[in-house]
Amino acid sequence: MITRDRAVQTFLDLVAIDSPSGHEDAIAAELEHRLRQLGLQTAQDAAGNVLARLDGQGEPILLSAHMDTVEPGRGIRPQWDGPDIIRSDGTTILGADDKAGCAVILEVLQSLLEDGLPHRPVEVAISRGEEIGLIGATNLDYRRITARVAIVVDSGGPPSSIQGQAPYHYVYDIEVYGRSAHAGLEPEKGIPAISIAAELVTSLPQGRLDPETTGNVGIIRGGLVRNAVPETCLVQGEFRSMVQERAETLARTVRRHVEAVQTRHPGVHIQADIRMAYPGYRLEPDDPAAALLFPILRSLGFQPNPHPVGGGTDGNVFRGHGIASLVIGRGGYNQHTKDEYLVVPEMLDCARVVEAACRSGIA
Repeated sequence: MITRDRAVQTFLDLVAIDSPSGHEDAIAAELEHRLRQLGLQTAQDAAGNVLARLDGQGEPILLSAHMDTVEPGRGIRPQWDGPDIIRSDGTTILGADDKAGCAVILEVLQSLLEDGLPHRPVEVAISRGEEIGLIGATNLDYRRITARVAIVVDSGGPPSSIQGQAPYHYVYDIEVYGRSAHAGLEPEKGIPAISIAAELVTSLPQGRLDPETTGNVGIIRGGLVRNAVPETCLVQGEFRSMVQERAETLARTVRRHVEAVQTRHPGVHIQADIRMAYPGYRLEPDDPAAALLFPILRSLGFQPNPHPVGGGTDGNVFRGHGIASLVIGRGGYNQHTKDEYLVVPEMLDCARVVEAACRSGIA
C-alpha cells in the first residue's frame, strides 16, 4: 500500500541532500543505499546514473526520475502550507523537480515488496545532469535496460498531466578564430573574431519562429583584454521544433550561414558543431506507453491530459533508444523557481498510478 507518511518523509529526506547539477554524488549514494536496502540489484553506471532492478513476471517496465536540481538548490528548508502543500521557504527552490519523482519510485517499490502480489520486472534509472542537457540519460548504459516501455516521473501537476508532445532539440557551438593584434598600435594586423561572430549572430534563429519552433543564442564569449584585437569568440545556442522537418531545415540553414560567413572572411577559421541534442516525439493512439498507462489512469478516476511542452526530458532520450516513454505529473508546481511547491495528495496519486502500471498485464 502506498503510505503517505513514508512517502512524504522520503521526499523530505531527499531534498535535505544538496544535489545541484554536477554535484550529485551524495544523493546518488543515498539512492543506491535505499534501493539496496529494498533488496534490489543496484549499481551506478559509468556516467553515475543509479540503475536498479526488481525481478517479477512478464514484460519489464522502466521507472525513471532524475536526481539533480537547478540552483538555487542548496540548504533547502521545506515549509508546510496547510496539511497538503510543501513549499520552499522562498530562498531556494523546493526540489520537487525531481526529488518528488525519486520519492514516488522508492515508495512504489516499497509497496510492491510489502504487498507481495505479482508485478512486472521493474527496472529503475535515476539520472544525473538532467537539468543541464539530459546528460545522464544520454550517457546511460542502455545495455542494462531491457524494458521497452517507461514511465518518467518528471512533470508538473497531477499524474493525468502527460507530456504528449516534445520538440526536436538542436544545439550548436560555433568557434570563430581570427588574429590577435595590439588594438592601439597595429589593429590593422588583427582580425577581430568578435566582429565576425556578431555577423554570424544576426542571422542565427532567435525567438519564436512559428507556433511550434523557437531559437536562441544563449552564450557569446570572446576576447581576453580590452586593448587586444580578439583572436577567438564562441557562440552557443539552440533551436527546437515540434516538427522534425522544420528542425532539420534550421540545422541546414545554420550550416549554410556559417559557410557563407566563412567565405566572406577567408582569413578567419570558423568551426561549427551543430547537432541534435535529443529527438522529439508526438504521442499517437497506438503508442505502447499510452496504451499501458491511459486505461490505468481512467480506472483510477483520472482523465489523461496529454499536452505539448516546449522542453525535453529523459523521456525524449529514451525514445531515441527505442523505449516508449510517458512523462507524467508528480504533484509539483512552479518548478525552477523559489515559489516551487508540492501537492502531497497528487504525489501519492502519482505513486498509485505507477504502482498499478507495475502490476498491469500479469496473468
